[in-house]
Amino acid sequence: MTHELKEDNVKQDSAEMELLRLAKRGDYAAFQQLVVQLQPRVYGLVLRILRQPHDAEDATQQTFVSLIEHLQDFREESSIVTWILKVATNAALKILRKKRGHTAAFVSSFATEEQYRDLTLPEFIAPWSKTAEEIAEQAEVREELDRALESLEDRYRLVFILRDIEGLSVKETAETLQLSESNVKVRLLRARLALREKLTKKFGDPRRAMQPIHVVH
Repeated sequence: MTHELKEDNVKQDSAEMELLRLAKRGDYAAFQQLVVQLQPRVYGLVLRILRQPHDAEDATQQTFVSLIEHLQDFREESSIVTWILKVATNAALKILRKKRGHTAAFVSSFATEEQYRDLTLPEFIAPWSKTAEEIAEQAEVREELDRALESLEDRYRLVFILRDIEGLSVKETAETLQLSESNVKVRLLRARLALREKLTKKFGDPRRAMQPIHVVH
C-alpha cells in the first residue's frame, strides 16, 4: 500500500469516526451520512457471502438496524469500518444458517479445526500467459474471480472474503467467525491455493506447465 493510499485511508477513518461520534450525540444527519458512506462496502461484503441480492439487501438492512441499536456500545478500539463489517458478517451468517435450516452439519463443518497436513496442492502448475497487471486489466477477470470465489466451500470462501478482500486481520477474522486463529490461517491457505489453481487453469500457459510437487507427510 502506497504512502498516499495509507494517508487517504487514515483520513477516511477519521472522518467516519467523527460522524459516529456526532451520531452518538443524537445527530441523525451524521448517522445518515455514515450509512451512505458505509452501505456500498457492507452490501458488497454480504452479497459475496450470500450470493443473492435480496438476501444481501436484508443483511444490509439488519446491519444498520444493529448499528442504531448498538451505537453507544462502540468503544473506538478499532476502526468503524472493521466493526461494521463484523456486524454485517454476523447478519449474513444468520441468514445463511437460516437458509440451511440450522443444520448441525453446517455448524459442525464450519467450526471443525483443520491442519496443514493433507493439504491439496494445485494439479496444474504453470506460469501465467501474461503478467498479473495485464490480466487484471481484462474486463473478464472480475467475473472469473467471482466465479472462482463462488465455487469455494463456505468455510473457505468466508475466510478469504474477510481476510483478503475486506482486509480484516487474522485475529478479527477468527473472532468474527468464532474460529481459532490457526484455523483461519489454514483455511485461508486452502482458499488461496484453490483459487490459484482455478485461475491458473484459465490464465496459465499450458505449454509451460510443470509437474506439481507432491509433499510427503
